[in-house]
Amino acid sequence: MISKIGGPLYWILLVIMLFPFDLVFGEKYQFITPPVALFIGLVFAFTFGIPYPKFNKKLSKYLLQFSVVGLGFGMNLQKSLQSGADGMLFTVISVIGVMVIGVVLGRYMMIDRKTSYLISAGTAICGGSAIAAVGGALKAKENEMAVSLGVIFILNAIALFIFPPLGHLFGLSQAQFGTWAAIAIHDTSSVVGAGEAYGAEACEIATLIKCTRALWIIPLVFFSIWYFRKDKSGEGKAKISIPWFILLFVVAMVIYTYTPESALPVMAPIYSSLVFIAKKALVAVLFAIGASLSLKVIRQVGVKPLIQALTLWMAIGATSLFVVMYTIA
Repeated sequence: MISKIGGPLYWILLVIMLFPFDLVFGEKYQFITPPVALFIGLVFAFTFGIPYPKFNKKLSKYLLQFSVVGLGFGMNLQKSLQSGADGMLFTVISVIGVMVIGVVLGRYMMIDRKTSYLISAGTAICGGSAIAAVGGALKAKENEMAVSLGVIFILNAIALFIFPPLGHLFGLSQAQFGTWAAIAIHDTSSVVGAGEAYGAEACEIATLIKCTRALWIIPLVFFSIWYFRKDKSGEGKAKISIPWFILLFVVAMVIYTYTPESALPVMAPIYSSLVFIAKKALVAVLFAIGASLSLKVIRQVGVKPLIQALTLWMAIGATSLFVVMYTIA
């Protein structure tokens, strides 16, 4: 009975997520924000389960990539680089620091070596994308991937709800919040969603820094292959996944920034439409992500990996908050 209800309801809710209420009825009807979409997805998953797990996973992956690229058509490259420059140095320091602390903490807590390493990579860089890339390169086992993705997934969902209120509580500016969110929140989807909830400028800065941060996947993958070079416990062949959509994001920013003034009357409406569609796609992405977090996922995580991930997250969250409050205007 539940599956019969859940299947059709999933599609109905997905259409609602994508429906442009604000465009049809006015901006005051823009009530389905990214956090609301994630919450609806969570309620759906806990109530009806996940009718289409494989489709849901692919939908969230590819819609997120489209959304990030689409947002690039509304971001001035020069202004964005100038705004995001403050967070670049701390990005480098935090990526290396989180990886080192995570590996040491995992050994101390006697967590499976690869699971601990994957959780550290997901916290340090960009959540599920980093875990998928590093896990593929390490030939990680299915249970190692499942636990790592599950624990990051849980904290990522929590972050989208608590970060905007915390930003207002600490009186963070748009630039401060955008930088903090990009560094302290795991997945790109929740980073963009939290930035969008906080403000347009915060969203722009958060997206830029997070995409720059995601490029660390490439050197981390090669380092990981070297670090685990003597490990023979993996399954299948090593796969290296590079986030090519980030390159398209940069291309979109370049096109938007350097469009000749003579072409703006024609291109400006197109760019605005692409950004609008990208924001709607992000809402659908967060619904799909929420609909993927079932009780089964929570149960299989286990206490130790959750404690490790929570400790790393609190450390990077508190440290980055302190840095942005006292270094960024």
